[in-house]
Amino acid sequence: MESRSMSGQGLSVLLIISTWLLGGVYSTASHVYRQPHFSRATSEDSAIPAYRNASLCINDRVEDLIGRMTLEEKAGQMFHAMLFMGPNGTLDEGGEDSGRNSTDFMIGDQLLTHFNLVGDILDAAEVAEFYNRVQQRAQETRLGIPVTLSSDPRHHFTENIGTGFDAGRFSQWPETLGFAALRDADLVKKFAEIAREEYLAVGLRAALHPQVDVSTEPRWARISGTFGEDAQLTAELLTAYIKGFQGDKLGPYSVTTVTKHFPGGGPMENGEDSHFVYGKNETYPGNNLEYHLIPFKAAIAAGARQIMPYYSRPIGTEYDPVGFSFNKGIVTDLLRDELGFEGIVVTDWGLITDTVIAGQYMPARAWGVETLTELERAARILDAGCDQFGGETRPELIVQLVREGVVSEDRLDISVRKLLREKFVLGLFDNPFVDPEAAARVVGNEYFVRLGNDAQRRAYTLLKNTDDILPLRNVGAETKFYIEGFNATFLQNRNLTVVTAPADADYALLRLAAPYEPRPGGFESSFHAGSLEFSAEERGRQAVVYAAVPTIVDMMLDRPAAVPGVAEGAAAMLASFGSSSEAFLDVVLGLAEPEGKLPYDLPRSNAAVEAGMEDVPFDTRDPVFKFGHGLRYADRCAGAGDGNCLVGRRV
Repeated sequence: MESRSMSGQGLSVLLIISTWLLGGVYSTASHVYRQPHFSRATSEDSAIPAYRNASLCINDRVEDLIGRMTLEEKAGQMFHAMLFMGPNGTLDEGGEDSGRNSTDFMIGDQLLTHFNLVGDILDAAEVAEFYNRVQQRAQETRLGIPVTLSSDPRHHFTENIGTGFDAGRFSQWPETLGFAALRDADLVKKFAEIAREEYLAVGLRAALHPQVDVSTEPRWARISGTFGEDAQLTAELLTAYIKGFQGDKLGPYSVTTVTKHFPGGGPMENGEDSHFVYGKNETYPGNNLEYHLIPFKAAIAAGARQIMPYYSRPIGTEYDPVGFSFNKGIVTDLLRDELGFEGIVVTDWGLITDTVIAGQYMPARAWGVETLTELERAARILDAGCDQFGGETRPELIVQLVREGVVSEDRLDISVRKLLREKFVLGLFDNPFVDPEAAARVVGNEYFVRLGNDAQRRAYTLLKNTDDILPLRNVGAETKFYIEGFNATFLQNRNLTVVTAPADADYALLRLAAPYEPRPGGFESSFHAGSLEFSAEERGRQAVVYAAVPTIVDMMLDRPAAVPGVAEGAAAMLASFGSSSEAFLDVVLGLAEPEGKLPYDLPRSNAAVEAGMEDVPFDTRDPVFKFGHGLRYADRCAGAGDGNCLVGRRV
């Protein structure tokens, strides 16, 4: 049996890189980045404020800082805004055309210090320089509170960037569904440790993930970011994920995590998504909310620092039918009191203010409280027990609430204390800058890239393999391939021949995206929703290919697909969860072997899904392939005893 645990050599390399990172990424070059000057000194052993004295206890530093803050400075901490990079790593100037405020205004006037980095990272050194400029601007404010920069998932190879980003210069790994297919907690932790190093290198200190929703409703558009349909498997893998990003204890070399979306976004009514008004309801016809809480209990036990509720409103439960972040029964009674979570609760994006995303008008996701004013929405969120407003830049609302006596400043202090403490624990007050040269060395280094590419290949899941047609061996320039879904140059670069008609081919290779119904809108169109079946026309078109030539199909499953026609017509069928065309060809040609098992059922029809209950797992009738299904390549060395097997069966 071939071991997939990290070799001693590989572990040594990772430790070397870690040491390199810890010693090199965090810059102490005071001649480049000025430290602010303070006139008020309360620390006994230095002429600096107590909160700037690293020798003092964190709690003392936090209390000293809160005592110095104005109401406006406190309000600024309670917003987590989007941050764009300007040309060549400069601060974004915003403007009317872009529809956003400048970075200088958000930091200098609104006094915000929590930001979510928008856009791909294509040049690690440039992004690190940008991050340092952001921190320098924060240092120039009255109190010099450093910025905490966060990110949505960036490491997963994906064609859908509506809820994440292309991996860009970072190492590229399968989606979390691919990790679920491999069922390897050690690999998940290794990935998270590598992702942490790449995050740290460019200044990212908060991960707006893991997404631990359980995918009990197959039509939901956000399943690709989950660990699948099994709550216990999700709990096991998310624990490794959090430990990898945060370390055994949160500290200066950690990335804090935001576990989402409480209390589980899986049971969406009719599979629609609550970004949109038609998808606001989360429903529990099976009375199965407890199943969806399993991952969150595991996350809290693993040391989750922050948790994000989803947009949805619960239907058919004991809780008020209002959005989760407006819902005191969910945030305070369930999450804090019953489950014992003491950390930061940050809302999902855009609960107060209407906005435009990718050219599409998006009303505030204030489901169930749409008639409230913006001021009333903010008050309701605070009363529910949330600490921070995601995707908003409205600190003036909080100032107004306090000045009008609706919310006490003591209530703000509860949240601000937690938010500031996180910055201190992460070491941001003591060393906020990074080293761009080290970032260029660490991000996307050969070792990290190799491990990510290997995981992409391993996560492939073999669903059907008629007569052991895979892997294709002994193919050469004379072998003719008909292809769909990827560029011919990938085969031509391997000295293989591509033809334009199935009838002229020896084999057909199809990479098919899971079916969905296209939606309008610049933002909405990125959500793959609706029917899980191919249209009758598309099924007929595929059938012609299957009848003409032995066909190998790679179903790219960003959500479960109802494709019995593919399972019946293809000679071999693979499932992938975020992989490159090179990874696909390596698996097909036997240079790598699929090791995955399905992380969810593949239903037989959309009607079977409609007949199921949104909150109950594994309840679609007669699935084509069940959770856990996954074949292996035949061991062609079985009984040979000559030790010359090139590709063997893994057990």
